[in-house]
Amino acid sequence: MLSISSCRKDFSTTPSFGELTFSKDTVFLDTVFTNIGSSTYNLKIYNKSNTAISIPSIELANGANSNYRLNVDGIPGKSFQDIAVLANDSVYVFIETTIDASTVTNPLYVDKILFDTGIKEQQVDLVTLVQDAVFIFPGKDPISMKIDSLSLDGSPTNIKGRFLTNSELTFTNTKPYVIYGYAAVPENKTLTIDAGANIYFHSNSGLIVDKKATLKANGTLNNQIIFEGDRLEFRHSNTPGQWGTIWMRAGSKDNEISYATIKNGTIGILVDSIGSPTTPTLTIKNSQVYNSSNFGILGRETNITGENLVIGNTGQSALACTIGGTYNFTHCTFANYWNHSLRQFPTVLVNNFFSYQNANNQEVIETRNLHAANFINCIIDGNNNIEFILDKVDGSIFEYTIKNSLIQFNDINNSFTTNNELNFDDTAHYQHIILNGTPHFKDTFLNQFIIGQNSDAIKKADEVSAQLIPLDLLGIDRTTNPDIGAYQHIVFN
Repeated sequence: MLSISSCRKDFSTTPSFGELTFSKDTVFLDTVFTNIGSSTYNLKIYNKSNTAISIPSIELANGANSNYRLNVDGIPGKSFQDIAVLANDSVYVFIETTIDASTVTNPLYVDKILFDTGIKEQQVDLVTLVQDAVFIFPGKDPISMKIDSLSLDGSPTNIKGRFLTNSELTFTNTKPYVIYGYAAVPENKTLTIDAGANIYFHSNSGLIVDKKATLKANGTLNNQIIFEGDRLEFRHSNTPGQWGTIWMRAGSKDNEISYATIKNGTIGILVDSIGSPTTPTLTIKNSQVYNSSNFGILGRETNITGENLVIGNTGQSALACTIGGTYNFTHCTFANYWNHSLRQFPTVLVNNFFSYQNANNQEVIETRNLHAANFINCIIDGNNNIEFILDKVDGSIFEYTIKNSLIQFNDINNSFTTNNELNFDDTAHYQHIILNGTPHFKDTFLNQFIIGQNSDAIKKADEVSAQLIPLDLLGIDRTTNPDIGAYQHIVFN
């Protein structure tokens, strides 16, 4: 078997005649951060003749000084000679790069792979955009090289990361930020993120806002803040679960997020604070959360206010308001068309309890007050029959109002007929509800949840509430004939 493998070189060849063909004429290596290695890209070289050939030389135009690395037919290097290719066969060239941004004058770094020389020379271009960045790494023990873990509430954890220093408490838009591990905002400190900042998280990384700490991430319509993973290849642009979460711990306060896009995390935002019924722990406006592998926003006994918010395509619920609390959402779109696996949770879930195992291994259920779960002028939709659930356990307050909203709720199995909280004819809690209407989203697969001209949400919003939020997510006036959801409708081309 070894003697007839494609690696054998004991066959007669003739030199190539400049008639190689390639799988691509330019290899675009996606954006890399300074001194961080790229993914591996490949190029296929074809010999489409009926004769075995030998490629006299394969080399990088910039020679040994090139920032690219090659692997040809299993051999690493930057220059290769006499590479044999069987008749009607091919070989792979694998390409990687690591670039120090300070050593290049142009952020668009280019080179060429040259095949043969002289009049027979052929070439394939290599192109990479390199970005300088601010890197935030956890500390390391200088002897054991063990990565530091965070201590929270005075106790050590298994969370790799560190607290930000005072000089790091403003993220500007001058350079992107790349975070390894969890960057934590210390108690009584505020992390300010400027409009236009880009924050990239490595795998198992994220942001923690500790007790009595605050996050202020305020972008603008034309200069938004982006939170996403650090895999910048196009094939990872919509891959869920690439990083951890933005975690607002119990006791964090006055957190604000506006004009931000949060994508491809495990949980987009985890708000784990014992909230005040009067003061929001998190106010999030004009923002989008996409492709979270678990929850888009998970609130636990907290206080969240959302306006012009879109949460789309999550592995569990787009929005989960759990263990009671206070939740107010106006002109929001919650749309879950997750297609990576079976989804067991509705797009929007609200409950007032939690459960645990006691010392006798018995399940104990405890309730907390749901002071408010108010949804006004909202779209709650998805690719399941049931996309909205109020799950009440008796024993605590359970207050809710749903008004002028379009809701996907098709109880074909009559599973919720005894759930009084899902009686849409109860005018004390539900007013002007559109059940199982057509939102007419532009493209659910691409997280484009603007509504079109055939939407049942058009001109159905409560006008009084719309006056309080006069512009939609794109800055379009909605004071006249307002539509339900985060967007005023457009006519699709």
